[in-house]
Amino acid sequence: MNGAGTYEAWIERAARLHPDRLAVDAPDGAMTNAQLAAGARELAAARLTPPTVAMGAAAAIAIPAGAAFAVALHACLIAGVIAVPDDLRLPEARRAERTQGCVVALTPEDVLPFVTAARTGHPSAAAPARERLASPIAGSGADAATPAVRLTTSGTTGPGTPVHLSRGALLWNAIGSAAALGQPANERWLSAMPVSHVGGLTVLTRSAIGATCAALRPSFDAAEQLTLLQAGQATITSLVPTMLGRLLEAGLHHPPGLRLVLLGGAAIAPSLVDRAAAAGIAVAATYGLSEACSQVFTAGAPLFCTQVALREELTGGAQVAGGRDGAGDEIVVRGPTLASGVAGADGWLATGDRGRRLPGGRFAVVGRLAETIVTGGENVAPTEVEAHLLAQPAVADAAVLGVADQEWGERVEARVVIADGYTLDEVELRARLRELLPPYAVPKRIVAVAELPRTANGKLLRRKLA
Repeated sequence: MNGAGTYEAWIERAARLHPDRLAVDAPDGAMTNAQLAAGARELAAARLTPPTVAMGAAAAIAIPAGAAFAVALHACLIAGVIAVPDDLRLPEARRAERTQGCVVALTPEDVLPFVTAARTGHPSAAAPARERLASPIAGSGADAATPAVRLTTSGTTGPGTPVHLSRGALLWNAIGSAAALGQPANERWLSAMPVSHVGGLTVLTRSAIGATCAALRPSFDAAEQLTLLQAGQATITSLVPTMLGRLLEAGLHHPPGLRLVLLGGAAIAPSLVDRAAAAGIAVAATYGLSEACSQVFTAGAPLFCTQVALREELTGGAQVAGGRDGAGDEIVVRGPTLASGVAGADGWLATGDRGRRLPGGRFAVVGRLAETIVTGGENVAPTEVEAHLLAQPAVADAAVLGVADQEWGERVEARVVIADGYTLDEVELRARLRELLPPYAVPKRIVAVAELPRTANGKLLRRKLA
């Protein structure tokens, strides 16, 4: 922020301080900070300023992850326009719902001329006169409270919900993430996460704020990712457990320069972390959600700008590990990364996730409150059972659900994908689980399936299991 209390666009600042550092590297082009700022500035002046688009209006970005998406995103930030990343994987009707109210839609055809012009140093034919670009863009008056991005939650248990993230929320996320993970000057964050999801989008904003490189891929390809990692093309990468598992199976081993894998989005089997460690890969488990601008706590520790508690602690319960019934209590979050309007009257965001407080002020996620299975009066967290299933060599993927039962109310069942070279031995699996879980949490039935329904981010679509 400058003395007037307004923001300098993050990519403009990166270009001023480190013009020649690589800002984005993707299949559709690599751009330095100076090039990305120039392309974004020209696009903003040509397509995102009055009278075409008013400051505070919304613009859909119908572009896959890459250099063109980065130019479009930063053009919105420069112009003071709310960026609405379009999820190109969805059916047309769902996309229309998520981009409702947008006054303009930016496509690759709209943006690529500005990418080319910025990379070559030749003005785009679509760009306005240079003298117009010399004047401040409307967004130069934006402050911390100005809405920057509109995302839609993943909706794993139902339709997604729109959330608005301010510039301040994105900034505090970047500061908190850098403090938790470190951010060396040569940082190169490899991500194949969808940029329509907060986990993929914030790779770009963190990189711009830190003047480091976002290495983006429009989709996850295990062979391509393996090649990039083994060639030392990443210092950090964001993955979900299924992605990391595929990379390890493909032979990922002691990748040069890779200092950390940020792993989240689904239950993490301890055996997966052990396999990664044996391959020379450091893993930091992370928990976050769109409403809190991605990361809330990493390796169990809340980001320094974020407050985390259990609901029972706010209502007079003791701050002890486990919660009232030993199965944990609802995680609540407060701080500057929260989306607009998501906090309750007390200032806390009710996440709907069940967690435990661990020694040293750390936290662990147990599962979704809404997904808790009540069997014979006992609460069972599906993710906890899934983690133990995933630790078994025969199980490649697992999902646990409650099925209506006259005797138990709900009975615990499991759907598993069997690993190559194994067959389902239900008796043996249940015997192993009895050594690890209370009797009521052991699935009464385990069924082998070819695959489990998951989002592109690796989250289990529980509503499709039944």
